[in-house]
Amino acid sequence: MTITCIGIDLAKQVFQVHGLDRSEKVKARKPLRRSQMVAYFSK
Repeated sequence: MTITCIGIDLAKQVFQVHGLDRSEKVKARKPLRRSQMVAYFSK
């Protein structure tokens, strides 16, 4: 899976992360808590 663009919908408790490929198709959509953000992006 090649993600070329990442969008983050910011909120107080849960963030929604979206990853798009080159053709702008959604390849990843995941709700994350603040404590999970660093671990998710370090992968």
